[in-house]
Order: sequence, then structure tokens, then C-alpha cells
Amino acid sequence: MSVKIRMRRMGSKRKPFYRLVVADSRMPRDGRFIEEVGFYNPLSDTDSVKLDEEKVFAWLQKGAQPSDTVRSLLSKAGLMKKYHEAKYNK
Repeated sequence: MSVKIRMRRMGSKRKPFYRLVVADSRMPRDGRFIEEVGFYNPLSDTDSVKLDEEKVFAWLQKGAQPSDTVRSLLSKAGLMKKYHEAKYNK
């Protein structure tokens, strides 16, 4: 089973916000997921991103692959750098 960290679209028409979820890669975009790890609101003034860093870090260590968009959000939050340092500085 290939596990991905990706965005699930929520909200009404033309007013989207996204939940960051861990899901099986075979499931549809808004389908079943394993765990919710944060949310992203692109319409707010500051593009608010709220992450549960412990859960995201744990899933990355278990082998979950972030989508391209989620990877950029994690990089902006500094999580990818922290993960890279933890992985290669043992």
C-alpha cells in the first residue's frame, strides 16, 4: 500500500479550503483517508497553513510521500529541512 500526504478539497463553490490528509494513493481525492494532519486556506490574506508537526513527521518517517503541493507547503513551514536533517545526521 502506497501512502501519500495530500490535500482534500473542502468548502463551497469558489471558496475552497483544504485539509491535509494521509491517504492510500489508490483512493480518490475526496475519498477515504487514514488521518488528518492539518489544513490550508489559500483565500486568507496570509495563506494560513496549520500542521500537526508531530503527525506529519511520524508519517514521513514511516514512508509516506507528500504530493508536490504539500511538499512545497511543508518546505515553507520548515518541516522538510527538519526531516532531511533527522534522516541524514544520525
